[in-house]
Amino acid sequence: MNEPDIVSLDTADPLAAKRDDFDLPEDKIYLDGNSLGPLSHRARQRAQEVIDKQWGQDLIASWNKHHWIDLSITVGAKISPLLGASPEQVVCCDSVSINLFKLLSCALQLQTDRSAIVSAQDNFPTDLYIAGGLSQLLGEDRCKLRLVNEAGLERALDDDPAVLLLSHVNFRTGRLHDMQSLTRAAHQRGCLVIWDVSHSAGVVPIELDEWQVDFAVGCGYKYLNGGPGAPAFLYVAKRHLANVSQPLQGWMGHHAPFDFEPSYKACDGIGQFLSGTPPIISLSVLDAAMDVFADVSMEMVRAKSIQFSELFIDLIKQNQSLAELELRSPTISDDRGSQLAYAHPSAYAICQPLITAGIVADFRSPDLLRFGFSPLILSFEDILHSVQCLASIVAEKRYLEQDFEQRLRVRVT
Repeated sequence: MNEPDIVSLDTADPLAAKRDDFDLPEDKIYLDGNSLGPLSHRARQRAQEVIDKQWGQDLIASWNKHHWIDLSITVGAKISPLLGASPEQVVCCDSVSINLFKLLSCALQLQTDRSAIVSAQDNFPTDLYIAGGLSQLLGEDRCKLRLVNEAGLERALDDDPAVLLLSHVNFRTGRLHDMQSLTRAAHQRGCLVIWDVSHSAGVVPIELDEWQVDFAVGCGYKYLNGGPGAPAFLYVAKRHLANVSQPLQGWMGHHAPFDFEPSYKACDGIGQFLSGTPPIISLSVLDAAMDVFADVSMEMVRAKSIQFSELFIDLIKQNQSLAELELRSPTISDDRGSQLAYAHPSAYAICQPLITAGIVADFRSPDLLRFGFSPLILSFEDILHSVQCLASIVAEKRYLEQDFEQRLRVRVT
């Protein structure tokens, strides 16, 4: 595909105007929205409003005047359409790790005669750490983590596990699991399912209700663009809400928090999954960031995402200087999320001059270059220029300069 063809794709792009909703640096092409989404104008304005007016002027009255007290529920309701969920099943709070601890505990409550948690060996590590910590707390007779390779997930369900815990999109390779099929297979064997949709929410169509998912968690700072450390969210199917009791009981989950009763009684519904006081500033920023999705179809977002990745793959193949890059993502577009991973022995070093040149990608151990595609902020010309820059760096072997081998503590690059 030549440059005029790529320009024509941008001209015909129904989502092109969405780029104007974001405060993007002019000298950068951002291919790292799968790690941290960019700042939107609405998010910036809301942060200023919350700090200067709500907190600054209205002080504690803001809990009522600006509805701070309801934010966890209202933001959860805003996120719910992206999950294919009715709003009363989603709440925004805490982090993915904390929310997963709550949900795993609840799932095991419902599975009194089973104890195994099955997950993939290359699942996102924090999910595995939480499951391992819960196992240490409860003992292996009540909670035991069992890891299998991705190809063996369905076979592992034959051993009567209590829970299947799985990232919807593999954070390294971008492999997209068939949520509907695996959920059905788990249920046929009496197994509950918890999905981590951190790498798919906001960029891949999801139907939690239709697919009969039991529980889900996800973060607010990747494709939802809620900012660094944005609160996470959790989903509990309403059929389970009356039958579980989450262990991190805090005053925000109490049925009457301002009565300050010494004994705990959980509120009804999804609000019972709240614990402590919510982080109002970051929660408000995420609330504003979600407005960009109000008139966006996830099917349109997904279609553009696939166009991006297919174009990127084709351009890599066409460039002989990039022949050493090995695609580690699935070749079939329906089998991957909105990112591509390429292996190279010098992946980290290659990433550094790429970033210096304004193409923000990232690295994952041991040898992967990751390129994330955020359809609301990128153009097709961005994809072309990114591959051209990558080819130049590899052809000229600029990555062999000593400075580019030095690794930073936070290896987002």
